[in-house]
Amino acid sequence: MMRLAWFLVSLLLIACSIVPALAHESQPGTLEIQQMAADRYDVTWKAPIYYGKPHPARLQLPENWKDIVRPTERRMANSIIFRWVVDVGPESIEGEVLRFPGLESTITDVYVRLTRLDSTMMTAVVRPTKPFVELRGERSWHATAAEYIGLGFYHILLGVDHLLFVLGLLLIVQGRMMLIKTITSFTVAHSITLAIATLGFASIPLPPLNAAVALSILFLGPEIVRSWRSETSLTISYPWIVAFVFGLLHGFGFASGLSTTGMPKAELPWALLCFNIGVELGQLAFVFIALALAWSFRTLEIRWPRWALAMPGYTVGSLGAYWTIQRTVILIGGLLK
Repeated sequence: MMRLAWFLVSLLLIACSIVPALAHESQPGTLEIQQMAADRYDVTWKAPIYYGKPHPARLQLPENWKDIVRPTERRMANSIIFRWVVDVGPESIEGEVLRFPGLESTITDVYVRLTRLDSTMMTAVVRPTKPFVELRGERSWHATAAEYIGLGFYHILLGVDHLLFVLGLLLIVQGRMMLIKTITSFTVAHSITLAIATLGFASIPLPPLNAAVALSILFLGPEIVRSWRSETSLTISYPWIVAFVFGLLHGFGFASGLSTTGMPKAELPWALLCFNIGVELGQLAFVFIALALAWSFRTLEIRWPRWALAMPGYTVGSLGAYWTIQRTVILIGGLLK
């Protein structure tokens, strides 16, 4: 009965994966505005490459801001950087609204940083659901915490591949204590590499990272089938070991949602902590919903055909295989360019 609940969760993930299946392949964009004089600001807009093409979103400044220096364009491996100088006029820029038309049709966040002459800063995260930002003074610590907790929660819910890996672990784990140990192991592992990557100590290029994450899901498929057949293996006996090993890999994937670019170093440790809290809250919410669904079907005592009970393992394995092939093709295509 529990396996059918997992199957229904798998179907939900398949439906969700139609749009954001490659969510972690999109780097965040960054906008940095540096005050040069009372009425002049240097603007740097870093638009990430979106699935191999220029990003569909564009930066729209207030109408009263006039270009002094024409924008320059510089193409990098993963982004296009635009830079120019604007005259904002005699009025204060407090309350001015910057918009990002086209962002709403993507899965990309934009980090905004405004640095003034007196060295005060304003930072903000712009999401596709609200593609604009209002310039304002420095934020309180609790405002920063709420924003980055929300960002982490939002990031994990879009990360269908990460959730599918967690689902695969749930399908293998037997017993409450083993479940706690496995989820804790996965949490500790990805928290380690999330911190390492975000603080800039190590990194993995996105194309091979995404292929490796997909491969980790494919790895769990056969293990789930073995568990369903009452067979055993190292993964089935010690799922917390597999959770830790692959958790280190998934942590680098989580880090793609929290870039150090455009974020003041003084705010980075606090942002990292809050982002990780948001990720954990999203992950725990998913586990709770899956367990509640399993409990409800077990309580109903409905008998299901044998093929339905086998579907979760094949669903996880098939999606893992599909994403592995798809992302490997993207990786090879990028190497051949």
